[in-house]
Amino acid sequence: MSHLELSFVCLCRRRTPWLGATIVALMVNGVVAAQPAEQPPAPVVVAPAEERLLAPVTFFSGTVISRDDAKLAAEVEGRLKWVADVGTSVKRGQSVARLDDVLIREALAENEATVVREQARLTFYTQEVERLQPLLERKIVTPSSLDQAISNHRVAESELAVARARVMQADEQLERTNLRAPFDGVVTERFVQAGEWATRGTAIVRLVDAQSLEVQTRVPAETLAFINKGSDLKLTASPRQSTGTVRAIVPVGDDRSRLYELRLTLKGQRWPAGQAVRVEVPTAPARKVVAVPRDALVIRRDGTSIFRVNDDDTAERVNVDTGVAAGPLIEVNNGVRAGDRVVIRGGERLRPGQKVVVVPGSQP
Repeated sequence: MSHLELSFVCLCRRRTPWLGATIVALMVNGVVAAQPAEQPPAPVVVAPAEERLLAPVTFFSGTVISRDDAKLAAEVEGRLKWVADVGTSVKRGQSVARLDDVLIREALAENEATVVREQARLTFYTQEVERLQPLLERKIVTPSSLDQAISNHRVAESELAVARARVMQADEQLERTNLRAPFDGVVTERFVQAGEWATRGTAIVRLVDAQSLEVQTRVPAETLAFINKGSDLKLTASPRQSTGTVRAIVPVGDDRSRLYELRLTLKGQRWPAGQAVRVEVPTAPARKVVAVPRDALVIRRDGTSIFRVNDDDTAERVNVDTGVAAGPLIEVNNGVRAGDRVVIRGGERLRPGQKVVVVPGSQP
């Protein structure tokens, strides 16, 4: 208690004894209350620093696409009688559109009648050749008569073959008036409606296999040295993550962008066709580093640090320099060793030397 305070108390005692005692008690209690109480241990979540092989990565945009995505076109001309609705799921071989087949059926009937006619002509010329051969031996007919009959027979055979081929063509055209799915899929678009005339090659519907999916992305040439067929790359479509295996590297770059196409087979997480994703592509060789979870970093104006939990359960602040980052891990330098326990939750309000209690469930 200062000299001025003592003088004030003495004066109060002389004037009003009970007031002086009260003031003294309040001042003493205030001094006691001003002393800081010992803080309880701070609860924290920890994880071990690990020695890992990490490589710097760059994110590139990608898209989930179907490996089977086709615009099905008409193979014969005709008026459309029916087209499957958008969203219709079909199996391989099922119809997605049908064309009017009246004209083709009439052509088929005409060609079948031609076959019957040519078959009759062939039968006639066959019998004629058989009649003329013994007559030529008895010299009743000339050799030219037999030669003419044989020639007519061969012509009839060829005409019959042509007629049968036309029947087969008409049968095939009739079959192709029924447009069938070449694979299991979903009708995602109709380009022509029922009642419209479709010429050969006109796109009718778009069919997409929603199960056979992969990721398409394009990367610069300098990254190809760090990617191989079969490499696993991380994929992100917030908030979900997955992994894709490089199925193919197209070795020809785009003339304008100078980028090279990658195709990745999805593993684990499934996304719908058309989903935008980010692909982590390495841009340098992997190297061995000490890495900690990103959540361990405490970023302040005076720099970046982490809190390490010592054997006596006290928090030690360690200033670090960060390096390569890959996924949830980041490289740290300056005094952090593999196996050190670093705080990943609860470090924002820690002070150096403060006691901590590790929350159960933390990684050892």
